[in-house]
Amino acid sequence: MERVPKNSIYSLQLDGEGGMLPLPAGSPLPAAEPAWVHLDYGQPDTELWLLNTTLLNDSAREALLGQSSRPKLVRNGENLLLILRGINHNTNDRPEEMVALRIFISPRLILSSRRRPLLSEQDVYQQLAGQGGPVNPADWLVEICDALTDRAGEFVEALHDQILELEEAVLEGDMPASGQLGRIRKQLIMIRRYLSPQRDLVARLASEKIGWLDDDDRRRLLDIADRLRRWLDDLDAGVARTAVLADEINNIMTEATNRRAYQMSIMALLFLPASFLTGLFGINLGGMPGADNPLAFWTFCLLLTGLGVGLGIWLRLRRWW
Repeated sequence: MERVPKNSIYSLQLDGEGGMLPLPAGSPLPAAEPAWVHLDYGQPDTELWLLNTTLLNDSAREALLGQSSRPKLVRNGENLLLILRGINHNTNDRPEEMVALRIFISPRLILSSRRRPLLSEQDVYQQLAGQGGPVNPADWLVEICDALTDRAGEFVEALHDQILELEEAVLEGDMPASGQLGRIRKQLIMIRRYLSPQRDLVARLASEKIGWLDDDDRRRLLDIADRLRRWLDDLDAGVARTAVLADEINNIMTEATNRRAYQMSIMALLFLPASFLTGLFGINLGGMPGADNPLAFWTFCLLLTGLGVGLGIWLRLRRWW
C-alpha cells in the first residue's frame, strides 16, 4: 500500500463536502475517498518517492519530476497527465517566467508537483480549508484551472493599467524610463506564449470523454477556455498598443530633435552677417574706415545690433519661427 510521502506541501483527503481531512506523512493513502498530495519535486525525498511509487508510469514520473515544461495533456484510460502554467509571483522572480504545475489525476488520486510556489495552488487549498473547496478530483481540476486563469487575468489587467499610465504620460509630454516600455512588451509576448497553448489544452480537456468529468465540469472548462481566449485578445491588443506607443515616442523624440536643430539653424543665421562683418573688420590692413575715430567701435556694435534685430524681424515676418 502506498503511503503519503515525507515533506509533501499538502497531503489531504477530500471529504466530499468541500472540506478536507489532513493526511500525516507516512500514513496510507485512502482507497475509498479521493486524496490530494502536492509535492516539491526539487526535494530529494520527493524525487526518490516519485521514482519508486507504483502509482505512476514512466511518462508520469518524468512529467512530475520536471523533465518537461510546456503545457501538455496526456490521457491514459481514466487517468490524466497535465502540465499547466501559472504567473510567477515569487520575490525576485519575473512574473512572465511562469511556474509549471504538473498534475497526475485519476478518479481517486491527485498528485501534483512544482518547483516554485504558486498562488493558485494556495487559492485552492484555502478553499478547502474554508469548507468551500472542490468535492472530487474533477471539481479540483476545474478549480485549479480557474485559479490559474484568474491569476493570469489579474496580471494581464495590471499590464494594461501600466500601458494606460504610459499613454497618459506620453500625451502629457513625459517620456517613460529607459527600458520600461520594452519590459512591458516582453512580458506581454512571453505570457501569450504560454497562455495560448494552455487555452487549447483546457478546451481539449473539456472535450475528452472521461467518465469522472460530468457535463457541468465540461461547461465550466469551456468557460475557462473562453476567458483565456479573451485574455489572449487583450494581450494581442496590448502588444499593438505598445507598438503604437513606441512609434509615438519615437515621433516625439524626432520632432524634438528637429526642433532643436531648427532653432540652432536660426541662431546661426542670425549671427551669420555679424560673423562676416567682424571677420571683415578684423583684418589688419591699412585703410579700414573708422580706424582713427574713437567712436567707431561703438558705432560698429550699434550697427551689428541693428542688423541682428532687423534680420530677426524679417525672419518673424516670413514665419521662419
